[in-house]
Amino acid sequence: MNENEKYFELKNLTKNFGGLRAVDNLSFSMEKNMVTGLIGPNGAGKTTTFNLISGFLQPEAGKIYFKNRDITGLPPHEVAKLGIARTFQDLRLFNKLTTLENVLLGMQDRRGESLWEAVTGGRRVNQSVKKDLERGMNLLDLVGLCDKAEELVENLAYGEQKLLALARLLASDADLLMLDEPTSGLPLGTVDEMLQLIRNLVKQGKTTLVIEHNMEAVMGISDWIIVLNFGGIIASGRPEQIQKNEDVIKIYLGL
Repeated sequence: MNENEKYFELKNLTKNFGGLRAVDNLSFSMEKNMVTGLIGPNGAGKTTTFNLISGFLQPEAGKIYFKNRDITGLPPHEVAKLGIARTFQDLRLFNKLTTLENVLLGMQDRRGESLWEAVTGGRRVNQSVKKDLERGMNLLDLVGLCDKAEELVENLAYGEQKLLALARLLASDADLLMLDEPTSGLPLGTVDEMLQLIRNLVKQGKTTLVIEHNMEAVMGISDWIIVLNFGGIIASGRPEQIQKNEDVIKIYLGL
């Protein structure tokens, strides 16, 4: 990537809901192979920003660029094809399918009928699908769920479901991963496991944007942090800079 090419950039992004401006002339960029934390109090515009980037909402103004391509206004499936994938707070898993089946269905650009045949137990499984099955098991092993491959999702603990959501996200092969509250509702041991997985994504060539309310968690995993309030940026910098920022302490941390 040359000096003039930015991996990801928002320029003057604006989104209104009636008379409320949820995102206000927002501009920031992200470097490749880094974890960027997006934090702020409730109503600061974090989730709206995620929805704008991933195509679930359309902005009133501004631009979104990914690898120097204007992706503003593209629908979610087109954004995903370009290499941007996200999780949701409600997880959106297929509860009546197994963990492995959920990971398989997270894979993009596969032959749908062959993949569905593998998921539903069809007799003919071609070599490509066999590779998908092997990769699916490897992803489950990565998040510590290999022994739960045949377990129905509805029988998994909540922490296990969140780890599965991450595995399914990785199955997409996306370059930019957007994680919405990855540690919320997790027991302490699973929080540490999730944080280590997120940090390891950088070593795998991934770039990650994380919304997180757990301050200790986001400070520990982020290379750069952006703080929102009322839809705009009040501070950005490295974790140690954000922890000392008076505006952040006053408005967000409450210390």
